Amino acid sequence: MKIAVTRRLLSLRDRQRRFVNFSMTLLLCLCAILALLPLLSVFIFVLKEGMPALNISFFTELPKPIGENGGGMSNAILGTGTLIALAALIGLPFGIAGGVYLSEYAHGKISQLLRFAIDLLTSVPSIIIGVFVYALLVKPLRHFSALAGAVALGIIMLPIVARTTEEILRLVPMSIREAGLALGIPRWKVVIFVVLRGSVPGISTGVILAIARAAGETAPLLFTSFGSQYWSHGVLEPIASLPVQIYTYAISPYENWHHQAWAGALVLVLFVLLLNILTRIVAQRSSD
Repeated sequence: MKIAVTRRLLSLRDRQRRFVNFSMTLLLCLCAILALLPLLSVFIFVLKEGMPALNISFFTELPKPIGENGGGMSNAILGTGTLIALAALIGLPFGIAGGVYLSEYAHGKISQLLRFAIDLLTSVPSIIIGVFVYALLVKPLRHFSALAGAVALGIIMLPIVARTTEEILRLVPMSIREAGLALGIPRWKVVIFVVLRGSVPGISTGVILAIARAAGETAPLLFTSFGSQYWSHGVLEPIASLPVQIYTYAISPYENWHHQAWAGALVLVLFVLLLNILTRIVAQRSSD
């Protein structure tokens, strides 16, 4: 009799545990769906509005003058690529060097101050960075330029890359460094050819995230590169970019420009989406 009662109690408790487990799993799935709804809503809406305006001309032609239909954003697409490339050349070396210094060489108050400065730079609004570069480069040179825009985007990239590099290098076991030093290899060679080289996949993740962050920035470019309706022929000239072109077209009263703005927004969203997917792939391979 006691055995039968005990079995019934265990069976009841087992069913209760299963019910609680199922309920919590269902609740977590609903929360995940609710978290994805804003992203899916934005993507679907941009896809719906921007897809009709996407064609070959959008990628190959310059913007048309006011009153003429058609045209494209080829100069803005190329300008965005140019700005990102220049910003990477400016921001990535300093970001990686800062991360290496914080991970391998920094000790005491200097490292704390540098780490605090990097964290503070991460939280500074991008428009403040744009105003700073405007005072630093645009005002002395007396004109907007691609170089000024690249410097602003490079400053935005720098703290992201620095913090990612520091965290990735800290994951490398200390025994690997000690093995290299025990072989008589100079410390700087151990850092560059052993520690840093082995952390390339993880650092690449931070680099891609930094590029994705900089690609969508508008405010600093309004103060630095400004924009252009034509091709840019040098880094000291104003240059078009997708975020600024989208902003300019979106606030205009012309219906054709609104369609162009949605198409540009779709291209920019797809670019950022592809970068994030690439980040996931790189992170997955590095973890394997």
